[in-house]
Amino acid sequence: MTGTSSTPKLDANEQHFFVPGPRDGLSLFLRFLPATRNGVKPRRAVIYVHGATFPSALSIAHRFDGRSWRDALCDAGFDVWGLDFHGFGHSDRYPEMDRPASDNPPLCVAADAAKQLEAAVRFILGHQDIARISLISHSWGSMPAGLFAGVHPALVDRLVLFAPIAQRALPREKMPASFPAWRIVTLQDQWNRFVEDVPAHEPPVLSRIHFDEWGERYLDSDSGSRARDPAGVKTPLGPFSEIVRAWHGQLAYDPARVRAPVAIIRGEWDSLMRDDDARWLFDAFAGSPIKRDIKIGRGTHLMHLEAMRLALWQESIGFLRGDDAAPAVGEVR
Repeated sequence: MTGTSSTPKLDANEQHFFVPGPRDGLSLFLRFLPATRNGVKPRRAVIYVHGATFPSALSIAHRFDGRSWRDALCDAGFDVWGLDFHGFGHSDRYPEMDRPASDNPPLCVAADAAKQLEAAVRFILGHQDIARISLISHSWGSMPAGLFAGVHPALVDRLVLFAPIAQRALPREKMPASFPAWRIVTLQDQWNRFVEDVPAHEPPVLSRIHFDEWGERYLDSDSGSRARDPAGVKTPLGPFSEIVRAWHGQLAYDPARVRAPVAIIRGEWDSLMRDDDARWLFDAFAGSPIKRDIKIGRGTHLMHLEAMRLALWQESIGFLRGDDAAPAVGEVR
């Protein structure tokens, strides 16, 4: 179950685990960094659920100027886990990714990913001897996270949805009829995502130096990336296909089934999570006992890697701590 020496560590204290996924013969990769402060009671754990194009090493665990979101969570007393879905990072690839993309339907859709998440969570709960875990998801990752939380409410403490995808009402007849299994995402594709939402009159929110460093690690996530021209990472297309479907009225999960406290955290310039999207999603979490909608200035859909990332980190930590409800009348704490 433990990782191999060939899997590079991002921190000297990081632990690696390969656990069985829901599909026979395919393993899931988990990276774990324990809380910096020992003896915190009760022990709290959080798992990061990545988005459509890059895994945990490139998101919550990636250090800009020597510090990551994961580091901030660990310093706040959280044990932090990162899951790579099949087809991403160090988890096993789908066999279909070795075939032409047109031969199969989109890989890693939310229903499949939610089962992968369940396998990871059940391993973590047993490994740490805890009853529940909190989830932080990014973008499309909100779909498997929301689906899992709705089906297994007893296993989820709190749910942070960073830049989640909401349902829109575009005409269904204009939705593509089908999508291929996978696609290649190049560095230029990623750079365009980082800069396209920043208004022209505003200074950059990500330095080119930081991106170039991140980009090399991104190419490292796929052993075949640099053999392509241009270099690019082979990526399951299920997540992208479900974002498109959500915008045409087919969100992959029912937010009303979620019973955990929920925080929606988004950037001011996030074109994938607009104000009306946030309002729809906030209202759709009708069964959540505690809800927040937090908008941070000068942030885009990729704010966790941008200048305002520290604000995102602190908002997520404040919510996950759970000190946001006064005692009920007559209750003594």
